[in-house]
Amino acid sequence: MEFDAFFDHAARTPLAPYGAALRSALAQVEPDKHGDFARWQQAVLDLPRVAISSLALDQAVVRAGAAGDVDEPTRARIEHSLRGLHPWRKGPFEVCGVHIDTEWRSDWKWDRLAPHIDDLHGRMVLDIGCGSGYHLWRMRGAGAALTLGVDPSLLFQMQFRALQHFIGQQPVYHLPLGIEHLPAEMRAFDTVFSMGVLYHRRSPFDHLIELRDLLRPGGQLVLETLVIDGEEGQVLVPDGRYARMGNVWFLPSVPTLLQWLRKVRFKNARCVDVTVTTAQEQRPTDWMTFQSLPDFLDAQDATRTIEGYPGPKRALVLAEV
Repeated sequence: MEFDAFFDHAARTPLAPYGAALRSALAQVEPDKHGDFARWQQAVLDLPRVAISSLALDQAVVRAGAAGDVDEPTRARIEHSLRGLHPWRKGPFEVCGVHIDTEWRSDWKWDRLAPHIDDLHGRMVLDIGCGSGYHLWRMRGAGAALTLGVDPSLLFQMQFRALQHFIGQQPVYHLPLGIEHLPAEMRAFDTVFSMGVLYHRRSPFDHLIELRDLLRPGGQLVLETLVIDGEEGQVLVPDGRYARMGNVWFLPSVPTLLQWLRKVRFKNARCVDVTVTTAQEQRPTDWMTFQSLPDFLDAQDATRTIEGYPGPKRALVLAEV
């Protein structure tokens, strides 16, 4: 895997001082040790070259090309290669008439947050735990000057590259790293997104401090995480799994989450949306055939998880440094 386009661009931005550290972190990634990597890489290599007639990065379905851009055998070849990168979690996407119906309707989350966040035009944006990059493309469609996503999953990296193959070179980049691999105290980004990550961290305060120190003075944090109903000070610590996820550590109430943000010196912390996650927003599809939210909820009471905890409810919180 090569990342020359990212480093060429980064050298002309506030990321320039961190190029060597990021190169060193990427050098530790060993894709050949993953048993499926060669198959995923071949799926990307098998994608045909296509002259794309249109591009849509600012719509619910991130789209590259139209059905009329290719003949039926070529479209079948595209679909075969993209299905070789199953499971597709975040989207939706469309490539030359091939619709990728992902597990998550990530466009719904974007619709909830877009009216509230600072205008992204001209901004440098970081997305922590970006998955295959659906929101990176939407951020670019909203005018961001550079969008960088980090996610250690090699499958997500290859899904991003498959889409990039058709979308073409944009100031949109994906590095197979976790937040812990980023240089400390970069203070380089105008906006940092952390969506669906906080509850997976054993130390929520450490994560919030890491996010704070990635932002330039005056920059904005966009945080989305699972929450519970309750007053300040209330937190759910699941005993074992939560919705069959084994790595869920803390689910705070919204007042508690805002208190956490104030404690680590974020300013103007406020909650702009709380939404119950439903089986219409997260579900199995043709492109993600494994178990999904309907399997993780109580069959008799969809407001509870299969373990008996309150069902998933997600808060969107903004704050500045």
